[in-house]
Parts: sequence; C-alpha cells; structure tokens
Amino acid sequence: MPREHHPDGYLKHKRRSIGKRDPKERAGDYAEIWAPDWDPEHLKDQGERCVDCGVPTCMSGCPIGNRIPEWNDLVHKEDWKEALEQLHATNNFPEFTGYTCPAPCEDACVLSYNDDPVTIKSIERAIVDKGWKEGWIQPEPPTSRTDHRVAIIGSGPAGLAAAQQLNRAGHHVTVYERDDAPGGLMTYGIPDFKFAKKRVDQRVDQLQQEGIEFVTGTAIGPDLAADRLHDEYDATCLAIGAQKHRELPVPGTDLAGVMPAMDFLPQENRRQHGTSVPNGVTAEGKNVVVLGGGDTGADCVATAHRQGAKQVVQIGINQKPPSERPADNPWPETAQVFKKTYAQEEGGTQEFAVNTTELADTDGDGHVNELRAERVEWTYENGSRVDKTVIDPDFRVAADLVLVAIGFTGPESNPFSSLGVQLNDHGTFATDDNLMTDVDGVFAAGDARMGASLVVWAIGEGRDAARQIDRYLMGTSKLPASLQTQNPPIPFR
Repeated sequence: MPREHHPDGYLKHKRRSIGKRDPKERAGDYAEIWAPDWDPEHLKDQGERCVDCGVPTCMSGCPIGNRIPEWNDLVHKEDWKEALEQLHATNNFPEFTGYTCPAPCEDACVLSYNDDPVTIKSIERAIVDKGWKEGWIQPEPPTSRTDHRVAIIGSGPAGLAAAQQLNRAGHHVTVYERDDAPGGLMTYGIPDFKFAKKRVDQRVDQLQQEGIEFVTGTAIGPDLAADRLHDEYDATCLAIGAQKHRELPVPGTDLAGVMPAMDFLPQENRRQHGTSVPNGVTAEGKNVVVLGGGDTGADCVATAHRQGAKQVVQIGINQKPPSERPADNPWPETAQVFKKTYAQEEGGTQEFAVNTTELADTDGDGHVNELRAERVEWTYENGSRVDKTVIDPDFRVAADLVLVAIGFTGPESNPFSSLGVQLNDHGTFATDDNLMTDVDGVFAAGDARMGASLVVWAIGEGRDAARQIDRYLMGTSKLPASLQTQNPPIPFR
C-alpha cells in the first residue's frame, strides 16, 4: 500500500496527544497517570498531521531509527496491524518507549520548526495498546535452533532486547537477574503509576514462550561465579545498567533521612507488588526535598505526593530553561526549554539555580532537618557551568527526607573483573566497535556501556549487541541493525 502525502493535515488538525488523568485525582492513587481510553478517530486525525517530508528528521531524532512516517500513514489509513509490524521492525518493546520516552523524535519533527510536532509518542503507544488488545502480539519462537548458548546478565530493556533478538536467531538464551523479578528499572525503578508492571509481565511471558529462560535472584559473583558462567556459555552480554549514583559533595550526606533516589523508588514498587519492605522509608507526613531536576527527581516528587508528604520541594542546580528555544539550540536538536513535569502538575514547589552547600542536623539527633544552600546565577560555556554569582547566600528548606537524584556514574559493580573485563575512564564497560569487552566472547550493552540514558537507547544497544554476538558465533548475521550501528544488516534471504 503506497504511503499517502498529507500536505495540509497539520492545518486541518491541531496537535492533541493522549492526555493524562486529572492531577488532583491521580495524585491520590497508584493507577497509571495516563488517560485510560483513547479514540481511534482522534489518532487517525493525528496521523494525518504528518507531512511525509522528504528527509524524515523524526527518524534521525529517534535513537533506533523507528519508521515513524510509516506508522503515521498506516494509522491514518486505519491499518493498525501493519502499523504494529512496522513498529516492531525496529523496536522490540514499543510500550516501554511509548509510555516512558521523552520523545526526542517529536523535537526533531519538521513541524516542530515553527509549529506543534506530530504526536508521535501517542501514536506509538496507541499502536501497541491496540496490538495487545486485539491479540496480535504473539510469541515468535525460532523455527530452528543452533548449538550455541548465550547468557544475558541483566533484564532491563537492553538485556531483554538482546535476549529476544538472539533467541529469534535460534540461539539458546538464558537471562540472569539479581532481583526477584525481571525488568530492571522498568520493574524496580519507574513508578507503577507511570508505567504499569503488567506491561513488563506480558513481555516477559512472551519471551518465555519464545524459549528464553529467566533465572532471577541470582547475582553474578556472589551467587554464580563469573568464570563458571564464562565457561558454560559461548557468549555473554553484560546489560546490568548504570545505577551507581553520583555522590553529593556536601557535608551531611551521612545523616539519617538522606538517601539515593534509587534506594527510595524501588521500595514503593515492591509495596505495590505486595512485597514487604523491612525498615522501609516513606514520605508520609514529612518535609521532603528532592535534589535533581530530571526524570528520576520527578518520579520521587510524584511518589512523595502519593505517600502523603507534608511538603515537597524539588531543587535543581541549573538555571530554569527558557520558554522558547535559545539561539544555540536550533531545530532539530532536542529542545532545551522548560516543560512542567507530570509530578509538578500534581503539586509541590520547584526551585532552580540553587546550589546545595550542607545538609544539617539542627537538633543533634543524627537525622537531617534542614537543607542549606545558596541561590545563584550561573555563567555557562559550551553548555557547562563555569562561574556563579551568588544571589542569596542563605537559602534554607525544612527537610526530614532528602532524596538525591543527581544522576548516575556507571554500573554498580564489575562482575567480570576477575576475568579481565575493564572499565573506561567514564566508569562504564570498555568495548570495541563490535561491543566486545577485553575478554573474548563477553559483550556489553545499554547503560552499563554508554552511561545512564534513555530506554529507547538501551533497546537499540540490546539489538546491536545481539547482532554482534550473532556475528561472533556464526560469522555473519541476518539480525537487523539499529540506527546507531555502523555495519549495515545482511538482507534476509
């Protein structure tokens, strides 16, 4: 079916994405924040807004080269099943991205130059939602098997994508996960109200039915020796993420009531799963301060709201972004503009350009009571802070619970260090152009290799690692490459 050109679709229809539930309502529960129902006619009109431009910059804005104009046109034509095929051609888990990705593709949309971009993320979500509802997404086990065995360490988006691709190439794949359930941060990191865990469960079930084995509650090193694993498998992929948090370089970080965001958020994930959390921490009745203005910080703010915090203040060190693109941030780069997060829609206070100087215990009981900081104005060069002017040297906020969400520096451990796997200067796994580490047959992918990034990047990394592992085992590969792979895929015959 040829793709249609809709030169005036964006004039006929205003941008209208799939919305969210009312902030006051959703802040009182743990159900997904997204509007539960959407109208197919609405998405059909939104698909028509795509102008089928000659150079689809939306695809270059997408780290895995999703065939965005194809889906838009197919949804406009109401050919949802073929749209799902096009979606799965480049993305193993489009619901992971359709619900959680910040959508750099939309910033790169041609319409974004001087108009509202196509609702790419909403269309992606709608396609995969319909795919599950209609029963179109089914296990696809390989028709034949090789004699090769591959171990995937870590079951986040990168590990799951690598596992599915390698399994479909016919290899025997086992996924090892240190937690008690697969999914990585999709399960124990992103809040349930932002991404329901049934979406992970249904994919894991699909992968199991395709023939992939999952071994949970097993950490490489403490529970299973790395050399034994290396001996038993023909190839291994390290996809353990990058959860080593960046340290806050101020006095008072050792006080009770100060904790990394990724120690706090998984506790609520576990409670929502019906799992007890001994000695767990909640924000109920507390003055909560969240340090960090990114997605993880927003998730902490929203979780604190739901737990019944007395007050929530989110503090960012950088200046508040402008409302419009600055001159040094041209289209089609990701727009560095201020957007209110879903968490701030629900309440709380957000502060910018506040430089924390101390976490204080004012009554001597060993527990944090106050955050002390200075309000500043920064001077930037090449996007980095180089100098500051202090506007207010005595900025203070009451703080019974301080959640540190200022970023991650790399994997928490190197389970294959005894075999010679090296880290690079950035603290992530060092690999060659084929994603192989210094140890023959041991590959790395996702945040563990490139540092903390987007879910969509992790899926692309997993797909690329699978392709490289398949080539390593077979001498060639028919697995498709993602956009970031330098080597073009060998066509299927």
